[in-house]
Amino acid sequence: MEKLFKRHDEEIAAAPMSMIRSMMNVIDWSSRLLIIKGAKGVGKSTLMQQYIKRNYQAGDRSVLYCSADSSYFSTHTLLDTADRFVMLGGRHLFIDEVHKYRGWSREIKEIYDSHKNLRIVLSGSSLLQLNDGDADLSRRMIPYVMPGLSFREYLRFDQGVEIEPISLNDLLDTSGEYCAAVKDKCLPIKSFKEYLQGGFYPFYFENRRTYPVQVENVVNYIIDYELPAFRNIEVGNTRKLKALLRILAQMVPYEIDISKLSRATSMERPTIMKYLKNMEEAKLICRLFQNLDTISDLQKPDKILLDNPNLLYILSDMNPEIGTVRESFFCNQLISAGHRVEYGGLKTGDFKIDGDIVVEVGGADKGYEQIKNENNAYIAADDIESTFFRKIPLWAFGCLY
Repeated sequence: MEKLFKRHDEEIAAAPMSMIRSMMNVIDWSSRLLIIKGAKGVGKSTLMQQYIKRNYQAGDRSVLYCSADSSYFSTHTLLDTADRFVMLGGRHLFIDEVHKYRGWSREIKEIYDSHKNLRIVLSGSSLLQLNDGDADLSRRMIPYVMPGLSFREYLRFDQGVEIEPISLNDLLDTSGEYCAAVKDKCLPIKSFKEYLQGGFYPFYFENRRTYPVQVENVVNYIIDYELPAFRNIEVGNTRKLKALLRILAQMVPYEIDISKLSRATSMERPTIMKYLKNMEEAKLICRLFQNLDTISDLQKPDKILLDNPNLLYILSDMNPEIGTVRESFFCNQLISAGHRVEYGGLKTGDFKIDGDIVVEVGGADKGYEQIKNENNAYIAADDIESTFFRKIPLWAFGCLY
């Protein structure tokens, strides 16, 4: 146990406190059992460490942070560790990367049932799923999904610009005043162009020069380790999966041709469809459908985008299409803020939000022709600072969380 406490002290002492995500104030840390899920690299571990550093004195043994992939757990179980921790007066247990511990859900349930006064915080991969037999645990556990940095958070960490988040409905109603307030504090267009290429993953601020390499390392880790481990993807197909992702990074979104993808990667159509679903679950891509209520696993998406614009710039062999970059940003920020995003179709705007809001994404000169027959419709326009009628700056949709 002393080994775990020693490692805890080192990790918490090293936790940076200069950049604290807004997620810190979203999570109810008083819950008996919660889990923070998210893609590798979005800052789950750092957030847990920061919470401890902010709320507990150094050397306080009522709290323990540990990682489930520690060598300690090769000879000790989670259950035994929790029992011992409680015997020593422990009251708040943080277990990072819980998905790396085989049978974690069974032991966490037993810990939860055995220690009524123990609060448990877990972190895990975005691919983490509870099996049907874990229904009791899922009812007890409060889940949180941690996305990458919003444009608003990027501005705060990059320039110290403090901007309050705004709800989508308020943005649509009062974007003029909101955008004017942001303009008074920074140059949003300049910063936005920088954010599209680097800044979605928080480790951007650790070393900007090596950021592209780090992002590729994240992608490789997800494909080489997480997808085989959690979605039973054959290890021999991981190279094909990387090739598929790079092809998608260079495709124009409305040119989805599954047969072409199949030929290019030497994979059968059903395999392609399965892998597309898996990559979306891993936060590498975003599949869009006209109706989310009627989709099936083998249904061809109406549009495919990479999960965020940084992936487009880093994985593409050439500069990505700016239209694709804009759409990737828009979908990422809306979905990360908890909104339902569907493909709008060829005869209306690009996207349908929450079932009744239509949005067309484009440049500063984008006209209203595509949405002229829609009542609740807007243009999200790049390269503009201010709202004009129903044309709202694209960057403003990055201030929703």
